[in-house]
Amino acid sequence: RIAPHRKGLTMKFGFTLPNNFGVADPHQVVELGVIAEQLGFDSLWVNHHVINVGYVHDRLGQAPYHDALITLTWLASQTQTATLGTSVLVMPYLHPMVLAKEIATLDHLSGGRITLGLGVGSLPEENEILGSEYQNRGQYSNEFIQVLVALWTQTEATFKGEYWDFENVVSSPKTFQKPHPPIVIGGNRGPALRRVGQLGDGWHPLGLSPDGILKRMTIIQDELASVGRSVSNFPIQVRRDFDGTSPELINAYEEVGVTDIVLSCNTGDVEEIKNIITSFAETSIDS
Repeated sequence: RIAPHRKGLTMKFGFTLPNNFGVADPHQVVELGVIAEQLGFDSLWVNHHVINVGYVHDRLGQAPYHDALITLTWLASQTQTATLGTSVLVMPYLHPMVLAKEIATLDHLSGGRITLGLGVGSLPEENEILGSEYQNRGQYSNEFIQVLVALWTQTEATFKGEYWDFENVVSSPKTFQKPHPPIVIGGNRGPALRRVGQLGDGWHPLGLSPDGILKRMTIIQDELASVGRSVSNFPIQVRRDFDGTSPELINAYEEVGVTDIVLSCNTGDVEEIKNIITSFAETSIDS
């Protein structure tokens, strides 16, 4: 079972970079992450889409959505202490063997600061254009996670599934963190919660209230028990907006076991974001 969140533990705060909000200069995006680390944020996160389509196009049009892993790599070179995470990579857009090498390399370059957030995605237009799975994205993603773990933890990896079938495959380097960087699973619905319990090292839900967290944790606990997993230090990282994140809400999240609040600004206005993160740090983060 998941170890209960101890009373008195200080909530951790993350900041999500606006690599998805049309900021023209990616150096400014990274600079916001550097400032957030200096202000005391515990973790820094990037968003992931590949092309501007659907609701992404509605928001950005032709404006840039900077690549998640390239941005995170540049950020790693400019920071020292903050955890660096993906919120979240859409697995059906990716290949696990390629990602295994990318994440392992970045884990070494960052000194073991990577947390890998993964999800199945919810934008069928993008899947169609990319020629990737949508209807069967759940099974694809389950195998994707298993392949990553096999490549990172087995000297010569073997896996047999519907999408991948290989024997004695060597993937090197292995990750800096052992056995591998934490894998936190995004999603609020039943299939995602089952994936968290069966395959995840933590949960990275979007926008849930404290009551919503508490109700869904029962499903995750049941899934953990059903596969005989016992997980300690299980992060529960709620992603939400800065707006409306009051001290009372932070306390309510902590009461139900949330370990991290990962905060976003729904704007590409760099100066406004600087003001928001500075103000939040002054009122909510113990430096």
